[in-house]
Amino acid sequence: MLREEIIRTKAWRQLGLKDEEYERIVSLLGRDPTWTELGMFSVLWSEHCSYKHSRPLLKKLPTEGEHVLVGPGENAGVVDVGADTAIAFRIESHNHPVFVDPYEGAATGVGGMLRDIMSMGARPAALLGSVRFGPLEESRARWHFTEAVAGMSDYGNTVEVPTVGGEVYFAPTFSNNPLCNVMCLGFLPKERLTKGVATGKGNPIFLVGATTGRDGIHGATFASTDLADETELTSMQVGDPVTAKRLIEACLELVASGDVVGIQDMGAAGITSSCAETAARAGSGVEIDVALVPVREENMTPYEIMLSESQERMLVIARRGAEENVRRICRKWDVLCAQIGQVTDDGFLRVKEKGVVVAEVPARALTEEAPTYTPPAKEPAYLQEVRSWRQAELPLPEDYLAVLTQLLDSPNIASKDWIYQQFDYEAQGNTLVGPGGDAAVLKVPGTDKLIAVSVDGNSLHCHLDPYQGAAGSVAEAARNVVCVGGRPLGLTNGLNFGSPENPESYWQLSRAIEGIAAASRALSIPVTGGNVSLYNETSGESIYPTPIIGVVGLIEGDSYCRMGWRQAGDIILLLGKTREELSGSEYLSAVHGVVAGELPQLDLEAERRLQTMLLAAHKENLLASAHDLSHGGLAIALVECCLSGGMGAQIELPADDIRLDAVLFGETPSRVVVSCSPQRASRLQDLAKAHGVPCVVLGKVGEQELVIRQEEREIIDMSLKRARDIYSQAISRRLQIA
Repeated sequence: MLREEIIRTKAWRQLGLKDEEYERIVSLLGRDPTWTELGMFSVLWSEHCSYKHSRPLLKKLPTEGEHVLVGPGENAGVVDVGADTAIAFRIESHNHPVFVDPYEGAATGVGGMLRDIMSMGARPAALLGSVRFGPLEESRARWHFTEAVAGMSDYGNTVEVPTVGGEVYFAPTFSNNPLCNVMCLGFLPKERLTKGVATGKGNPIFLVGATTGRDGIHGATFASTDLADETELTSMQVGDPVTAKRLIEACLELVASGDVVGIQDMGAAGITSSCAETAARAGSGVEIDVALVPVREENMTPYEIMLSESQERMLVIARRGAEENVRRICRKWDVLCAQIGQVTDDGFLRVKEKGVVVAEVPARALTEEAPTYTPPAKEPAYLQEVRSWRQAELPLPEDYLAVLTQLLDSPNIASKDWIYQQFDYEAQGNTLVGPGGDAAVLKVPGTDKLIAVSVDGNSLHCHLDPYQGAAGSVAEAARNVVCVGGRPLGLTNGLNFGSPENPESYWQLSRAIEGIAAASRALSIPVTGGNVSLYNETSGESIYPTPIIGVVGLIEGDSYCRMGWRQAGDIILLLGKTREELSGSEYLSAVHGVVAGELPQLDLEAERRLQTMLLAAHKENLLASAHDLSHGGLAIALVECCLSGGMGAQIELPADDIRLDAVLFGETPSRVVVSCSPQRASRLQDLAKAHGVPCVVLGKVGEQELVIRQEEREIIDMSLKRARDIYSQAISRRLQIA
């Protein structure tokens, strides 16, 4: 398209650019852009790439810490775990693609995360998923769910990277806008830490991996629009895990060779983003010729080549003189390798076609000079109504066993074994604790170190109170890591919200980030990076705000803690204070159909004391088990401990004035149920007292049923077999609906 035609038709509008943004582009260039240049600006200035509405807010997050080697701004955060070893980790979303094609959308989401990790010089070692769908009673939700799980498992299993944990949530708000967030972590020797920078004038630039097609053009733009918007992908990105596996090995050997000065994933915005970002970070320039890019479709234009989001591609900046070694390594792994350009020192991303310049843009104009917005924020009107709900008006259950049965059958609580069975979570041989516990536990190859990792979020809580809900997600993800014995080193976040141009959605985003910042500071867990996914709405109807938190922790010593009972006669204790709070609970939502009320307030100082006390207990080897209380409250936590360890429990609830359904099913934060030998119970109680953590003896491990009494009155008596049957079949039973 000629410049005159661009201006006459205001073509920038169809690319998602505002009139004032086009004027800014003209000002930065000192002229009207070419069609190729306009396309490059449109993808890199999209919300998905530029974070133009969230960047000012993200500055509130604490990003520095004792163990942080690389913070936000790179492909992944990196933390030091000692023994000259580091962990690279990040979370990324692929929400809009999953809506269109859940299998390929989820698969390519996994592939993108793997490439982000290996671009830091790390070998991808583990995956975790955090996904959201509509109720499984809906046929479309079942399709989204089963296909997305298949896409994630097929890709991860093929590349032999274990999926070691995650979480799933079902609610009507996600029927027309499912969420798919993938977290990945990898291990690397610290001396091989690599960044996405184009340094050294004259250094050659290679495209390594797959050929370039027309798939995914304007994928970044698509991810920055309402799903009812007319903007669509030219075609879906299609993953190739077989090529990806070879690409991982090739890139890691390239890094190990010492011939690589920078490496960058080609994800959103493809060649445009990888070239612009590596140049901007280094303060250098990049010159490429699209005629040198291997393509798999005929007559591809510079516009299409620069914007393609074809998968399994990396940009490699090598040392001058190492060209033949780069090609040799790529041949060894049967990976395509094409030299497409070189590093310059003039600050421009220059694109040629057979030597003729078709685009010439300052790299920083595409990245650092992207506009930022601070739109108006307004508290959502619905909050006034939900806050008016009064807990006192809720009737007490007549049959607590029936309530427990109903909750065990809720897909949001029930076993996720149907999902886990589709993943090879023992690939690479480093998994000590896989899916289903509070946190996964992994060996760090070549060392005696163990790490713990967890991913968590609570959409319902964030809907009722984005600040408290987001802070609670940080606390819970960290608490999960602490339960297995890990000391949190850093966190990554995936922020899934509606349109920032809606004042209510922007208010939710702002408050959630403030909550994450507050919890991160209180618990001394720096934020090393993450992802922002906005415009998660259909026809103006937004999803529940959903920040996802991933936490990585280091386990001191060579032992870790599980959630299940292990020994008959062990003492069961509850750490933390229970309050009469039912708002935001799965009990209130699933049993009573109520989503309302004032959310339970998180006391961050109490949370810090609890986690500090648990780490001290682990250090003294006092705990036989530990399990966080979250969805479903105490009763569900007790059942999960029973089923995990294959042993029942005899529980005597203390007498108090708190209504019984709140004791059993309330979701007051900062609580953990633990067990220990009778000989260690006294020391554990003393330790809790010393740290200011409430501690109540609940009962003992034993038999093959869970019996809960209060003041000699039997409240619940459920056999483990009955509990297991309900808990394990809830999801599979719903998937059998015709």
